[in-house]
Amino acid sequence: MAVSQAPARVSRPVVGLVLMCAACALFPIMNGFVKLLVQTYDPAQIVWFRIAMHLVLVPLVFVPRLGLGLFRTRRIGLQAASSVMMLLSTLCFFFAVKDIPVAEAIAVSFVAPLAVVFLAWPLLGERITLVRLGAVLLGFAGVLVVIRPGSAVFQWASMLLVGSALCYAMYQIIIRRVAGTDHPATSIFYSVLLGTVLMSVVVPFVWKTPVNWVDWALLCSLGALGGLGHYCIAQAMTYASANFLAPFNYTQMIGSVIVGYLMFAEMPDLYVWLGSGLIVGAGLLVGWQSRRI
Repeated sequence: MAVSQAPARVSRPVVGLVLMCAACALFPIMNGFVKLLVQTYDPAQIVWFRIAMHLVLVPLVFVPRLGLGLFRTRRIGLQAASSVMMLLSTLCFFFAVKDIPVAEAIAVSFVAPLAVVFLAWPLLGERITLVRLGAVLLGFAGVLVVIRPGSAVFQWASMLLVGSALCYAMYQIIIRRVAGTDHPATSIFYSVLLGTVLMSVVVPFVWKTPVNWVDWALLCSLGALGGLGHYCIAQAMTYASANFLAPFNYTQMIGSVIVGYLMFAEMPDLYVWLGSGLIVGAGLLVGWQSRRI
């Protein structure tokens, strides 16, 4: 059977923007559920639910339309690499979020879009200007304001979040590389395939049976929320460049503040707002510069 064809790359930045913002609305909800669940369950078990449910749902949704072509890829090496990066990013984030408020965790994770802007030049050949480079440095300064070395926020969990963000940046770069050859649904299937296999070996050692139907529902919803979010990202990459889309990851901050307040009565302090403002400003500067090129 023929490989499922990737949608032709068409320059529609507004469509790409809408898809990216949709993903960024789903992720804070998922992160809120994760923070609830890690109070009771081992993060490794939650990661397994997140990626295993994702792996099951993708064929159920896309095989009726794409057939076995869903599983055919021309870039198996890159797809395997994307799965490793996704697994490492998810593991680091889920282990860290137990000890850090949702909004602060997202603020630290904003290293990812900044890293995409920087890495897209050598890895994708997407131009980086002095203005963009300055914006990246400004954004990293904002991250330092948020994590405040020497404060309670700057702890091992903060370092895990930085590691998660860098792995996620590499995941986005890889997805961009395969966007012109593999269908987005194929990419989101392979993004969790290897990780699910590896975590299926680990999860029996940390398994705790969910105590009620609410926990079952929350655990299973992680795959749906995450899978749909990453499908939106994969689709967005077919309409706009990584440099253009990366700054709009910052819209997650809005949802994260709302989720943190409603679910955990968390309210970011002045440093988080200030650092986030620097990061968002840097992102908007990159987006403005991208439109001029």
